[in-house]
Amino acid sequence: MTDPFSKCRLPEAETLASAGLYPYYLPVEGRPGGGEVVVGGRRVLMAGSNDYLALADDPRLKEAGAEALHRLGSGNSGSRVLNGTLALHETLEGELAEFLGHEAAMVVTTGYQANLALSALFGPRDVLFADRRIHASLIDSARLGQATLRRYRHNDMTQLAGMLEAADPQAGAIVLTEGMFSVGGDLCDLPGIAKLAARHGARVVLDSAHDAGLLGAGGRGAAEHHGLQSAVDVQTVTFSKCFGTLGGAVAGPRHVVQYLRHSARSALFSASLPPACTAAALAALDIIRTEPERRRAVMSAAERLRAGLVALGFARAAGGTPTVSLRVGDRLTACRFWAGLLEEGVLANVMLPPAVPEGEALIRLSVTAAHTNGQVDRILAAVATVAGRLGLLEDA
Repeated sequence: MTDPFSKCRLPEAETLASAGLYPYYLPVEGRPGGGEVVVGGRRVLMAGSNDYLALADDPRLKEAGAEALHRLGSGNSGSRVLNGTLALHETLEGELAEFLGHEAAMVVTTGYQANLALSALFGPRDVLFADRRIHASLIDSARLGQATLRRYRHNDMTQLAGMLEAADPQAGAIVLTEGMFSVGGDLCDLPGIAKLAARHGARVVLDSAHDAGLLGAGGRGAAEHHGLQSAVDVQTVTFSKCFGTLGGAVAGPRHVVQYLRHSARSALFSASLPPACTAAALAALDIIRTEPERRRAVMSAAERLRAGLVALGFARAAGGTPTVSLRVGDRLTACRFWAGLLEEGVLANVMLPPAVPEGEALIRLSVTAAHTNGQVDRILAAVATVAGRLGLLEDA
């Protein structure tokens, strides 16, 4: 018989590692703050973090987490449905629902699990219309659900309109998208989606992992940014980006959230969010509501980064969020780009297939509220040096 473990060989990863170009699972040894981390014994600029508001190291989150840890312990030893629910969970759910403008919310242990919980909404008589660039957790949720999955080209409202027109009018229709896409940093066409959903009686489910806390006048995400909070039926968020800790939540109509409490397997059969993370998320929510200057700071850093990249010739850098992707092309060149940046003192992200389409390997850069103008300029200088060395500036 064939060895079922034979598929576990990863020759490409081994080749990259032997060449010193393996870009994943790099241990961070310290976090001195101020937009820097310690890697390999030296301080480097962190240009790949999703901690957009720079809250992960905020003393108020650490104090709130420490107090909850000492008062309630390090874990809850059970799922929410049995013995793992804390009063803290319910407090966070109430405040989060009010903040996002929904009737109710359900807190789960990770943002990934929040998206997996959506699978309970995707029934056998439903059709799920999903943007082709949705996160892997949403794809897994679609696979776990029983709905028929239809993928439309990224932000292509013409194709989505055609799909909705052709769908069985007796089927339930759900449009699934991200608010801010995690790889490119661009926003979904929520105005177009809302218009089509209203026309065809479809529900809208929005993953706000990267935009909740960041976008909109009050930091409520892409829906508020577009002035379309009422057009979103169900919304997921994660606490591992703008909230600076761990966890996630699903928010929406009260009866939908109640249904998920009893039907979403990722919530029913998983240990609940630890006290320290729950308290930290509550502290972060208070800061998000009361300190809009953090959003202004990260957006200012993002504008400086994008303007500098455009000046270098990276036309794809145009946009309005803290995340920028620089398309490199082949895998080896992307890994060399990443290694070169690290050598220059900048830790970025490299995205390889299957996370991106074949031939579209890219470098992902992001800035936070902690980055100074000088640090953004250092990121730009490193990009210019390495891209020039690799001969990428002419083709950028």
